Amino acid sequence: MTDDVLLELSATLGARLKEKGATLTCAESCTGGLIAKVITDISGSSAYFERGYVTYSNQAKHEMLGVSLESLRLYGAVSEVVVNEMAQGALRAASADFAVSVSGIAGPDGGSAAKPAGTVWFGFAAKDGRTYSIRQYFPGGRLQVRQLAAEFALCVLIEKFL
Repeated sequence: MTDDVLLELSATLGARLKEKGATLTCAESCTGGLIAKVITDISGSSAYFERGYVTYSNQAKHEMLGVSLESLRLYGAVSEVVVNEMAQGALRAASADFAVSVSGIAGPDGGSAAKPAGTVWFGFAAKDGRTYSIRQYFPGGRLQVRQLAAEFALCVLIEKFL
């Protein structure tokens, strides 16, 4: 995967959001703002990109997005429950039309047998009530996991929501 792929996906996403007059927000953990970065690499993205939240710590997820401390304790940050709460929280906080959230283990440390390095959960939410969540596993080192996660998030937004 190259930067060209991310730029092409970002341009496609931006064009679709513009056509709909819609806005997008991101709530990112393991990608550290990469999704917001590639979206805003496109000139004119201010017309559709509302804001991004980099909520790396559990406290940030709770304070900025309203993720329940109970959910974090019971399921962990890398879980379907938490990414759904992150996406819903970002959607509300930004008053956007669409939200994507991501939380995972980019590695090489931090994994476990249940959640090995490369495990990433994605949450998607739309103002019209549509939601979607999915877990993926990406091979490779830290940079590759983050890049593949950003690419996947953009693809799902384009294919399932726009």
